Formats: sequence, C-alpha cells, structure tokens
Amino acid sequence: MKIALGADHAGFDVKNDIKSYLEFNGHKVIDKGTFSTDSVDYPQFGHDVGKTVSNGDVDRGIVICGSGIGISIAANKINGIRAALCTSLEHAKMSRLHNDANVLALGARMTDYDVLINIIDIWLSTDFEGGRHQERVGKIEVS
Repeated sequence: MKIALGADHAGFDVKNDIKSYLEFNGHKVIDKGTFSTDSVDYPQFGHDVGKTVSNGDVDRGIVICGSGIGISIAANKINGIRAALCTSLEHAKMSRLHNDANVLALGARMTDYDVLINIIDIWLSTDFEGGRHQERVGKIEVS
C-alpha cells in the first residue's frame, strides 16, 4: 500500500519510527514532513497529507501530532478526507468498517507506541464494509 505520512514536531520521532515499520512491512511511504523536532504548525502537515490522499497519489494517509486532535481537524478540511483520530483498536477497526476513513490520526503523546502500531495494523488491514454505510459516508461530503 502507498501511504502518505506527516507529523508536526511533537510527532516527529514517532513518525520516523512508524515510517521504518511501514517500509519494513512492504508499504511505500511518502514522507510529507516535518523533518526535525523544530517547532512547526500542525495544519501544514495535516493539509499536505490530506491533499496527497485526496488527489489519489497514495492509498491512505497517517498524521501525527501530540494529541492527534489538531492534525486530524486540519486533515479533515481537505475535500474528500475522512480522518479518524484512533486511540484504540476498536476505533481503528470501526473507522474503516463503517466510515471508510482514509486518513488515520494518532497522538504521539497520548498513546503508547506499541498500541499505535497495533492501531495501524488494524486500520490498514480492515476493509470498508460498504452496504448501508456507503450512503452514510456519501452524506459526509458537503458541496
């Protein structure tokens, strides 16, 4: 799978660890930054990943900031993005099954790394259920 990955300074170290993990597991990663722990503004990276997913350059995206909240809000401002902040395995599963989330948001300061990896694994391996959920997901878009 081709995945866009982005983080602010708070998520920088976790982003790099996740990037290595994803590549080790055969995924192609497009790193949208940041590239240091210098303070930056999270909206840029949420937008960059969201745009990369929205325009079809990648299959999905993962965004990371300290809490996961701000960067998920920023990613969701991009048309066609359904970013889900997941803090549990059940969130990851349901965000894909029922909501067809195409961007996963994570909180580097809120969730242990091992849990983050399990969330990513579930999120990447769960397919959208479609059916009755397709119409609901279609209603998310605003013109």
